[in-house]
Amino acid sequence: GFSVCILDSLVNSSIKTISKIEEIFKNNNKNIKGKLFFRKGDLRDKIFLENVFTEFEKKIQPFNFVIHFAGLKAVNDSIKNPLKYWDVNINSTVNLLKTMDKFECNNLVFSSSATIYNSKLGLKLSEDSPVGPINAYGKTKLAIENILEDLFNSNNKKLKIANLRYFNPVGAHISGLIGENPNSKPTNLFPLISNVAKGETEYLSIFGKDWPTKDGTCIRDYIHVMDLADAHLAALDYLKNNENRVFLSINVGTGQGTSVLEIVNKFSEINKISVPFVFADRREGDQAIVIADNNLALKILDWYPRRGISEMCLDTWRWLNSS
Repeated sequence: GFSVCILDSLVNSSIKTISKIEEIFKNNNKNIKGKLFFRKGDLRDKIFLENVFTEFEKKIQPFNFVIHFAGLKAVNDSIKNPLKYWDVNINSTVNLLKTMDKFECNNLVFSSSATIYNSKLGLKLSEDSPVGPINAYGKTKLAIENILEDLFNSNNKKLKIANLRYFNPVGAHISGLIGENPNSKPTNLFPLISNVAKGETEYLSIFGKDWPTKDGTCIRDYIHVMDLADAHLAALDYLKNNENRVFLSINVGTGQGTSVLEIVNKFSEINKISVPFVFADRREGDQAIVIADNNLALKILDWYPRRGISEMCLDTWRWLNSS
């Protein structure tokens, strides 16, 4: 129901995605003509950003809501190249916030991350769990949350801000038309499994077999990307329907943990495909167990995760075989 403008530098994505989105709507007999826009640019470019806001204010309609996904997100890369992450993630956000303020756009949903937490205790993580990121990526996400909180506390405007702390998004759209397709070398588990399943890589490296878990491999809270998308719509509705100022941090996960080995075995079983693997040394920046306590999201948002590990594996493989 929203009109949407996508801003993207295409540094790690493809312009082809736009036509795929249009195709999905066409296949569902929904007309989005005049409701989907794309502008290519980098959020660190203040002139570009102000020009887009000005264009829409004058010619189409002013922006009322922003969902801020833009940023670099590879944990290991952030350890090797911290300055790149601080530059891109922080400066793009500061520019965006300044521009939103100038154009009186006061509603923001921010893509935060479970990496901001101190996960060493191995307990389910609630929104008030101790923070303590151990890599530059997580530190930039926490820094942005702090910037947003400072802005909210300093500002009398009717600001409404929701930080969605993602756990491990995986899967693809059920149509098979859009899914995870980075331009750079993938570092997430599902693209790595997929490369092996397709025969592009000889085997999967599982980092560590001596973690303090049931099978020695890391445990994560995997959430289907479509459930994550639904959570964003629920967060937008929450902000839209709340008359008061809002500053909110919400975990977006399933509340269930699955080990890397369990994922590999399930992917093989459900898609009837071999995924050879070897064990490698632990990877710097990893934690043993990261699982969401998602009770707050279940309580205050009109949302719950509806898709399980099987759908995550099936939808990923369907996307790979149609892309």
